[in-house]
Amino acid sequence: MRLRDPRDFTALDDAVALWLPGPHTQTGEDMVELHVHGGRAVVGAVLAAVERIEGVRPAQAGEFIRRAFENGRADLSAVEGVADLIAAETEAQRAQALRQARGALAGPVEAWRQALLEAMALIEAGIDFSTEGDVPDGLIGPALAQVEKVRRGIAAALADERRGERLREGLTVAIAGPPNAGKSSLLNRLARRDAAIVSPQAGTTRDVIEVHLDLNGYPVSVVDTAGIRDPQDAVEREGVRRALERVRRADLVLWVIDASAPPDAVAAAPVDGRVTWVIANKIDRIALRRSDESGFNAVKAPRTFLTSMTTGEGLDALVAAVAAWAQQTLSGAESGLLTRARHRSALTEAAAAIDRALSLGSEGPDELLAEDLRLAARALGRLTGRIDVEDLLDVIFREFCVGK
Repeated sequence: MRLRDPRDFTALDDAVALWLPGPHTQTGEDMVELHVHGGRAVVGAVLAAVERIEGVRPAQAGEFIRRAFENGRADLSAVEGVADLIAAETEAQRAQALRQARGALAGPVEAWRQALLEAMALIEAGIDFSTEGDVPDGLIGPALAQVEKVRRGIAAALADERRGERLREGLTVAIAGPPNAGKSSLLNRLARRDAAIVSPQAGTTRDVIEVHLDLNGYPVSVVDTAGIRDPQDAVEREGVRRALERVRRADLVLWVIDASAPPDAVAAAPVDGRVTWVIANKIDRIALRRSDESGFNAVKAPRTFLTSMTTGEGLDALVAAVAAWAQQTLSGAESGLLTRARHRSALTEAAAAIDRALSLGSEGPDELLAEDLRLAARALGRLTGRIDVEDLLDVIFREFCVGK
């Protein structure tokens, strides 16, 4: 069809217009899509003409997906999945975000919430409608059995070692070690660009420098830190403090040493629970010094790599090892349910309420049991954004036909 300016009917473009009636649209509302030619002048002219129509305005940031949520076409976890899909930098992040946007978390959570509502209905029916002939006795046992099943499902989701969150945020590899060992050169080699200043002068790196890598589809942030030694001034002291802080927070530490240095000049790798690999750099200089006089064997670690930033020797093996480590660490994360701290917090809150209910058991006050289940269902409802106080009454009246 031909698009025309509403002011003077000037032809703007030959386009395709699609009418999409609600509620079966992305937002649940009536929609029109205009497929125009992609030139900047064409798009600009069409947008300007559309905005001149009374009652039409540009959408606000995030308004499209917000309308979908408000109209029940998407839950909060799906909305977060869309945001993560937009921000995804690696294949594994894309796969995880797409599953979340398609309801990977919402499906199980809504099933758990409905199961809790049904258990609450059994308990509430025994409390409020015990005189009704449609309500049988002995409802607590079946209700608790259903609640225990939900608790096992939540426990399985929480026992994922935070893989989903770690995949979304990316793993952190800290390059650390004494000054002038080749840390910044290693960062530049990994980034394949001059991300850090390289100088033979010790203490060149004062601040933390970070680059983001895609290793076989997995996100890894590599951090170059200041050389760890007794600081010479206040600026270097702050750099060392930041370096140690990043080392403590890293998932993997690459401790870079000068392989050609005398043993007494080689700093030992920190042992603080972090996974640490030793990178024995400058192996091209070992020939200048007898091997038994070098620091090559001075540092012990689970894994040691021999490298030369000058010749590139050993770098391929190191990169392959880091990529394999990332894949192993995040293996299965794409299929995990929890991708944000908010998800884990809500499930943890629900699990705590369920545990209180189960501790009461069939001997506890039914009112307290029902209240704990209500709190658990509410926590699950906050996770997806679907909280409706009418749901419980709907279940009660549907199941037992009270007041029919």
